[in-house]
Formats: sequence, C-alpha cells, structure tokens
Amino acid sequence: MRHHGRVTFPALADRVWCRLRLDRIAGGRQADHVIQREMLEHPATIRSFRWIRWLLVAETVVGLAAIVVAVVLTRDGQTVPWAVWFRATVVLLITMTLYLFAWRAQLGYSWAYQRLRLFSRIFPIVTLVVAAIPGLYPFWMVIEQILFSVLMVGIGDVLTSDHMRTTFPKPPRSTRS
Repeated sequence: MRHHGRVTFPALADRVWCRLRLDRIAGGRQADHVIQREMLEHPATIRSFRWIRWLLVAETVVGLAAIVVAVVLTRDGQTVPWAVWFRATVVLLITMTLYLFAWRAQLGYSWAYQRLRLFSRIFPIVTLVVAAIPGLYPFWMVIEQILFSVLMVGIGDVLTSDHMRTTFPKPPRSTRS
C-alpha cells in the first residue's frame, strides 16, 4: 500500500508484524489463510469492520472511564479495591488485543476473525459471572462490566452475521504435521 510514494502506517505496521512472524504464533497452522479479496472488499464486510472499530472505541472509552473514576475516588480519599485496578487494567489490555485481532481480520486473516469471534463470546460471560460475585466490585464497576459485556455482545453479533460467516468460511485443514 503506497500513497504518493510514501509507505502508509497500516502497510508499515503490517510489514513489521509479518517480519516478527507474529501471525504464525497467533494463528498457528492457519496463519497464512486469507479470505478472497472480493469478499474482503465487499461493502457489507467494510461496514461490519467499521461497526467493530466503533464498538472497540466504545470499549476503550468505558475502560478508560473506569480508570478515571478509580483515580478520582482515590484522590478524594476513598479506598478503591485492588480488584478494581486489576479489572480496569485487564479490560484495557483485552481491548488492545481485540484491536489487534480486528486489524488482522480486516486484512483477511481467518485466524484473527476466529479469535475475535471466540473472545466476543467468552469475555461477556466471564465478565458477567465475575460481576455477579457479591462485594468484589463497587456498584459503578459492576455497571462498567455490564457495559463492557454489552459492547462485546455487539461485536459478536456483527461477527456472526450471515455475511461475515460467509466471508470467513472455516479454513481448510492444514496438511502439515
């Protein structure tokens, strides 16, 4: 991807990512499987990834808001449980991982689509179960976890649409041992 003789950031990031061979680590045997270009460029695929990006931005805002609330409460002299700090940090790290998967899936990598789809199913369940533990988090953090889960369900909904499941068919089994 060159633009007026310059390398664009996505192209540079893709080169660095591939040079480090992180697709092989993250994608395993299916690391090289990429969907057909015409499906990747389909307007519904582009629209789906646009929704996913916006939902991830919303998740980032929710995660940052949790940290801001914890900082404000701490500055006001209230004790913020260690579990809140841990949870807020983990949510941001999880979201960064989801950005990574979304980026690679948008480039057509099936492994990234599969990981994003799997995590969009697992994370809401884990989050809601943990939020239901009495006394672990203050009420405002429980609300944050519910919002996080709703956004993750939204990502999962986009990923499991008929179009996206057709766009990212299950890759053929690798013949390598």
